[in-house]
Amino acid sequence: MSVSLDNLCVHTITTKPWSLETAAKKYSAAGVKGISIWLDSARAHADGLAAAGQMVRDEGLDIVSYVRGGFFPALDLSDRQKAIDENKQIIDEAAELGAPLIVLVVGATPGQSLFDSRQQITDGIAAVLPYAEAAGVKLGIEPLHPMYADSRSAVNTMAQSNEICDALDHPFLGIALDVFHVWWDDQLEEQTRIAGEKERLFAFHICDWKDQPEDMLNDRGLMGEGVIDIPLIRSWVNASGFSGYEEVEIFSNKYWAMDQDQYLELIKEAYLKS
Repeated sequence: MSVSLDNLCVHTITTKPWSLETAAKKYSAAGVKGISIWLDSARAHADGLAAAGQMVRDEGLDIVSYVRGGFFPALDLSDRQKAIDENKQIIDEAAELGAPLIVLVVGATPGQSLFDSRQQITDGIAAVLPYAEAAGVKLGIEPLHPMYADSRSAVNTMAQSNEICDALDHPFLGIALDVFHVWWDDQLEEQTRIAGEKERLFAFHICDWKDQPEDMLNDRGLMGEGVIDIPLIRSWVNASGFSGYEEVEIFSNKYWAMDQDQYLELIKEAYLKS
């Protein structure tokens, strides 16, 4: 598949200084077609979530996903139930917004094994899946880089994500593949193919891993700025049958500090060259 602005989606966290309304207007004017909306920006919209969704659609943008749910594991049963309740609230918000997908950063809890956390993640997702299906909102597990395995995600590979999907075997559960998190995985091509065959590859996120990043969370690079072979991974994603938006999601103190109009132009240029 050729790279085109018709396939470009930008996450609102990427242009964090902008409100949702400003981001929607700027993305639309720039020719971006899709938007993935972070909770904070949606909840900050003064007229409410339904109005936020309509405002975005009036700008001609497709809402690709609502980011993010998850964080299911906890040492105490009451805290795990609280996480389930919070995820049901996020599902309600996604439905009100008109978002078809929630990206799940599934969580991990210090003080217990990753195996225990993964089981609690599986149990937590199982508890909310019927609620998500009733709301018409799909859930996408996003495996995170192992550097986040301590407290953000006990699911760090596509294989682990596929295992949870296999265990729950539900058409509303799939995977959000983010190149930043899985580019290093020597099973990535095979596991992406498996996800495609089982029609569970729901999202494709792009950015770059900079050589010697200054911050492991907030120093992600523009496409082509780092070491990730995005065209190769894109070829695997496309070969799996995925034909959805390519979502630019960049956490960057450097880029958040610059003029966001100029930054959006850099995003477009980098995307078209990637």
